[in-house]
Amino acid sequence: MGTDPAGPSEHKGQPGLVSAALSGLCPRCGAKTLFAAPAALAEECGACGLDIFALERGGRFVGVVTMLLALVLILAALGIDEWLRPPLWLSFLVWAPVTVGGVLFALRFYKTMWVYHQYEERAE
Repeated sequence: MGTDPAGPSEHKGQPGLVSAALSGLCPRCGAKTLFAAPAALAEECGACGLDIFALERGGRFVGVVTMLLALVLILAALGIDEWLRPPLWLSFLVWAPVTVGGVLFALRFYKTMWVYHQYEERAE
């Protein structure tokens, strides 16, 4: 992947948002530098110097995304509990990692989507 300022959306064969969120790809150069922690954006890209914090704008609607995911997970847990009747220890064993993984993926996906959208808007 080159360092073309046109961004990944201008190149054929670039990964989609899910791949970019999972790998933490910079919208400008495609380096894996978008996240400093599992769900925390880096201040800037270590490869090309893109100011990522300027694109994030404070994490709008992150709480809404988390609450919607919580609603989906609660409904899924209640439905599976009603259908299969697993023991309580098995429910904790299954739903704890599913919840943590789901929240991390949702936050990474949302933040990647927002950063890519802001990057494309500023490029125009």
